Amino acid sequence: VSPLAPKMARQFSTEKTIFISLILIILGLSIRYFSTIPALFLGTIVLGCGIAIGNVLIPSIIKVQFHGKTGLVTGLYSVSMNLTGAIASGISIPLTQNFGWTWNQALSLWLILAILAFVGWLPQMTNKQTSVSQTNRNHTPSVWHSKLAWSVSLFMGIQSFIFYVLVAWLPQMLISQGIPSSRSGGMLSLLQLTILPTTFIIPIIAEKKENQKSLVSLAFGLFFLGITGLMFSQSMIITMAVIFIGIAGGIAFSLSMMFFNLRTTSAKSAADLSGMAQSVGYFLAAIGPFLFGFLHDLSKSWQLPLFLLLGMTIVLLVVGLKAGSRE
Repeated sequence: VSPLAPKMARQFSTEKTIFISLILIILGLSIRYFSTIPALFLGTIVLGCGIAIGNVLIPSIIKVQFHGKTGLVTGLYSVSMNLTGAIASGISIPLTQNFGWTWNQALSLWLILAILAFVGWLPQMTNKQTSVSQTNRNHTPSVWHSKLAWSVSLFMGIQSFIFYVLVAWLPQMLISQGIPSSRSGGMLSLLQLTILPTTFIIPIIAEKKENQKSLVSLAFGLFFLGITGLMFSQSMIITMAVIFIGIAGGIAFSLSMMFFNLRTTSAKSAADLSGMAQSVGYFLAAIGPFLFGFLHDLSKSWQLPLFLLLGMTIVLLVVGLKAGSRE
């Protein structure tokens, strides 16, 4: 759905398209309240479409309405994405296990946030419709033919690949190394908490730099050290490894969001690049946990899949240096 979002924005305006995405999110969450398998899948599909459209178009809104403050606003919205995601993950399960809520009720709780966002967006519908729709007269080559766009997309994809692999498998990996399940879950929380301050600070720094190569190199170094540290069973090494990975993940995610604005000249091109990068990126991210688990089953060890992640960090560095350059 991601590549379709810029086309919708050019036809209806970015503001109206995000309005549509919020309706889809509310509708999807509402459908999932019903206790049937078809409702689960249909609601998730509708919900996913709404999320994809919003994810793609927010960078173009930032580029137009917050010129000169792109880094600050990107940092704020990146933190909000990671923080609310972590809160939702952390609260939903305890509601079902400790308070007697059904899964339907626990997951439908987040409908309140979607409705608040919907109400908060209503003033945008009365403002002058700007952004992508006003730039469609200028013909530009397809973003899919750009080497820079592919570098940004692969950077987005690989950092997502690494993050979602670790979210899916880190606790199980640590438990198999003899670490108690409660502490293993705590390591996942530590990973997500470490990401938060980095996602706020890095966009502000990145906007002020001539290029972002040094930040890409820093993310690579921390990822490499952190993933290597997961190969050991010592508690202190694992803790430091998780912190390193969290900082690296925050840097890489923030840079992914900033590249949509730093490497484009208009809201249209920002939306097009965002659509391409998130389409390619989350496709890679979806493959990651499955491939990691498959390699573990194949080798009966965590070493081989961890070497896969190390290889991915090297690719991240190569494409990131290209994406981080203004040349």
